[in-house]
Amino acid sequence: MEWAGVCFGMYSLVCFGFSFLLPSLARQYGRKATHSFCLMCGGLGLLSVAVIHNKYLLLLSMAGVGTAWASTLSMPYSILAGSLPYGKSGVYMGIFNFFIVTPEITASLGFGWVMGHLLNNNRIAAVVAGGIFFILAAMLTRRVEDLYDLRQPSGSLPGNAVTAKS
Repeated sequence: MEWAGVCFGMYSLVCFGFSFLLPSLARQYGRKATHSFCLMCGGLGLLSVAVIHNKYLLLLSMAGVGTAWASTLSMPYSILAGSLPYGKSGVYMGIFNFFIVTPEITASLGFGWVMGHLLNNNRIAAVVAGGIFFILAAMLTRRVEDLYDLRQPSGSLPGNAVTAKS
């Protein structure tokens, strides 16, 4: 079990370090593409746990998961922020947070049943399922409309964005 702590440390370290790269990646490639890429890294990281038998290679798996987690903590909010009406961002961010917290609560209450009845208490199957859902989320992220794509020239803001009047 000691190696699990090392893997978690790698995941946390990558999450911390990669979070500093996210703004520049989002400016270069767009928020949706950046978030989708990060989720794909997390999905591949989790899927690889099922086939890797060398404990040192698991550190690469955890690097993928750390990349996804860094993006998950910020990019959905960043994508949403560009489309909010001026002066209402607090209300809408609060509502958006319900859509994040409610599935977390539901999962924590119901995952024991899922493990016992659908996954036969197979932890690797649960990790693989997580990887599949990460990849599904990466594909669905590409369908999200990002009204204020960071790659746009500064002079062309969408209708909901506020511009300073001269």
